[in-house]
Amino acid sequence: MYILSPQQTQKADKATIKNKGITSVDLMETAAVSCFQWLHNKLQGENIQIHVFCGIGNNGGDGLVIARHLYKHNYQVNCYIVNFSDKKTEEFIVNFNRLVEIGLKPSELNNENDFPEIDANDIVVDAIFGNGLSRNPEGFTKKLIQYLNDKKVFILAIDIPSGLFGDKSVTDKTAVLKASHTLTFQTPKIAFLLPENKDLVNTWEVIDIGLDQNYMESLHPKTHYITKTDIIPLYKTRQKWDHKGTYGHSLIIGGSYGKMGAVVLASKAALKIGSGLVSAYIPKCGYSILQISVPEVMVEVDTDSVLTYFNFKTNPTVIGIGPGMGTAEKTAQGFENFIKENKLPLIIDADGINLLSKNQLLLSYLPKNTILTPHPKELERLIGTWENDYEKLKKVAEFSKKHAVIVVIKGAHTVVIQDDTMFFNSTGNPALATGGSGDVLTGIITGLIAQGYEPINAAIFGVYLHGKTADIAFPETGYETFTATTIFEYLADAILEVSNK
Repeated sequence: MYILSPQQTQKADKATIKNKGITSVDLMETAAVSCFQWLHNKLQGENIQIHVFCGIGNNGGDGLVIARHLYKHNYQVNCYIVNFSDKKTEEFIVNFNRLVEIGLKPSELNNENDFPEIDANDIVVDAIFGNGLSRNPEGFTKKLIQYLNDKKVFILAIDIPSGLFGDKSVTDKTAVLKASHTLTFQTPKIAFLLPENKDLVNTWEVIDIGLDQNYMESLHPKTHYITKTDIIPLYKTRQKWDHKGTYGHSLIIGGSYGKMGAVVLASKAALKIGSGLVSAYIPKCGYSILQISVPEVMVEVDTDSVLTYFNFKTNPTVIGIGPGMGTAEKTAQGFENFIKENKLPLIIDADGINLLSKNQLLLSYLPKNTILTPHPKELERLIGTWENDYEKLKKVAEFSKKHAVIVVIKGAHTVVIQDDTMFFNSTGNPALATGGSGDVLTGIITGLIAQGYEPINAAIFGVYLHGKTADIAFPETGYETFTATTIFEYLADAILEVSNK
């Protein structure tokens, strides 16, 4: 699923109007009626007070359409016009007149004295500012937003919560309406997926308003929201005559004294995702641990407690390196020698990333499309600090392009970045916020590349499956009792959901 910028959305609106031979008022009616229908399906005519707050632009026009249909279905609806400007759009004016014609005249809000009484059990529909907002709300409009936030009432935002920007960071969070739920048009907004907005956006869902799909594709959007529909075509089915050699050989390099669990998890993940063969290269102290924990995995050893020589004899298809490896001086030197000599596809995680951060000259030796899987602190060590999440994404995109690598930024909406193209993941929940979860992800991606998945597809598919295990498990495990090993218990279910379409 594409994520369009406000500018791309505006272009898609105009193209849809032209190509379908409709008017902008018709498109507004379609979008707003879908929102009304959503609310009507939830309320089923319930006797509840609904307050619709409309700006004077097209988002306000959406609100007027919603108010009209609520009124026609006998809901207790109050409609308010927030007069933050005298520049009303044509679409707004048409729908204002239509609302008045059926007998509901909106109240005008011009200052704080005009604010209506709202009960905590009421519903507020937010149609004040839309996706094209470019500056913070000010004056009495800002005070209205704060007034509504203080009411702790259920707020349904239309397209985007008022005061939130679609393509840049908010500089005044007190001027953003905190929506309980958002019905957004056609595509998600990137603002919904960024940690900095976690207190401003709650739940949301996409409403298909019929924008021209061919035109949207012609825009070649660089930002994507990955859903099951996007994942199904990536899945590689197995054939009758395939054998273990068909599915590659994964090598996991890592571990140090006291941190062998990370390699166990990554190795088992590569095996469970379907790698034909899996080997692990570890310090000698972990030999028995790994052989007992995952007997299907072959093991080679280095010195006793830390990796030093990186002189494995295995002939792998792909290498995942870093989990539990440590950053000891001998390990750092051995890692440098390995990076300079290696030509195989790489997934680098954890201490592998930390060692790259300390010696960034090594980045020039990485094979094209090497995958880096940092958590936020590891990412900061790699690219430096950032002012906000938009700057972070920009810096990672520049880093990816400069070094020809793929970066997986782990988080609530893990994002895979290749050059300036971004893939935000739709699966997962806080259950994955547990030690070892990232090691499992490293193993999953490694195992997928072993089977012949292109690195970018392996990263996208791996992140999706990793998150999906937590979604499937949640009804049984909750958040707290889910651990990294729980991922293995539900990985088959996640794969079957995709393979069974």
